[in-house]
Amino acid sequence: MLQQFLRWEAASGLLLVIAMGLAMLVANSPLASFYDTFLHVAVQVRVGELDIDKPLLLWINDGLMAMFFLMIGLEVKREFFEGELRKPHQVVLPAFAAVGGMLVPALVYVYFNYGNEAAMSGWAIPTATDIAFALGILSLLGNRVPAALKVFLLALAIMDDLGAIIIIAIFYTQDLSVLSLVVAGSALLVLALMNRFGVRKLGLYMLVGVIMWVSVLKSGVHATLAGVLLAFTIPLRFKDGTDGYVHKVEHKIHPYVAFMILPLFAFANTGLSFSGIEMEQLFSDIPVGIALGLALGKPIGVFFFSTVAILLGLAKLPKDVGWRALFGVGCLCGVGLTMSLFIGTLAFSEGGEADILVDRMGILMGSWASAVIGFVVLWLVLPREKKLA
Repeated sequence: MLQQFLRWEAASGLLLVIAMGLAMLVANSPLASFYDTFLHVAVQVRVGELDIDKPLLLWINDGLMAMFFLMIGLEVKREFFEGELRKPHQVVLPAFAAVGGMLVPALVYVYFNYGNEAAMSGWAIPTATDIAFALGILSLLGNRVPAALKVFLLALAIMDDLGAIIIIAIFYTQDLSVLSLVVAGSALLVLALMNRFGVRKLGLYMLVGVIMWVSVLKSGVHATLAGVLLAFTIPLRFKDGTDGYVHKVEHKIHPYVAFMILPLFAFANTGLSFSGIEMEQLFSDIPVGIALGLALGKPIGVFFFSTVAILLGLAKLPKDVGWRALFGVGCLCGVGLTMSLFIGTLAFSEGGEADILVDRMGILMGSWASAVIGFVVLWLVLPREKKLA
């Protein structure tokens, strides 16, 4: 399953590049008006008094991305209970690396934007790592990459995603609706009881999950978090030892998330029009803080905190992985893209097109720089493949 997961993520990362390139090409062509119209098509679902009326862009960001977060939740649950993170000593190094990889980029962003109240809402944007893109870059190095390095990057990125979920839940909420929160909490309780008593009807989990998603959507807490909560309640194994639904659901939705939802999200959120952009905007505090947070803060944070954990004797370097390769992976962690774009939509949702534009520029600059630097470093430091005689 791990090998299949890595293959899907690597291929998805390359597809993300195509989707982003296509979006920017369309946004800077005569088709730009059609692109904008496409994203703002009104889509309404109404059942009695319940009315959900949003443009297509928000259905992608709030609805389809809930599937992405469902998959993340399933990955986290699987890894902690039977995967690479099931033993405490396996958790320490990626946990330290993830904390450093979130803290230092945030501090870099704050350094450039401190005092600007509107800009400060974007402090969490450079804390994210795009697991698909990072693994896609790593896959370009083929068999030169030690298996332990791939596992370390995967574990680090999963913990990074878990940290991003916590950040979104705590810091990016709107005015809360008590009634909707009560309904969402009740749905979560029902799901937990279903898990506790070994309910074997997957359709029931999905039905209650949809109810929870609608309630969270209406509550002011971001709706995608419902996907994570649903994942945590889906049974991994039943009491008689038979497999639950975690592997089945993850296996079913992963191709759709990797090859449809994430590329569509990238296409919908990276179509930047460069007409009228001035150099002053490009080098303003928001994009510079994001770009340097990703390209500089991430590798420093990941490498420094990993070093501290190893020197304190709390963790060891992964097998066949040297210090320079560890730094190279830290550089790859600066590829934010999907999660950074997602956090950016939350941070600057009320700031207008100007803030969203500079936010996207910073994410793209920092992510591309991280991808190139990370690839070059690893290409230089990893052992060359042996030629056959």
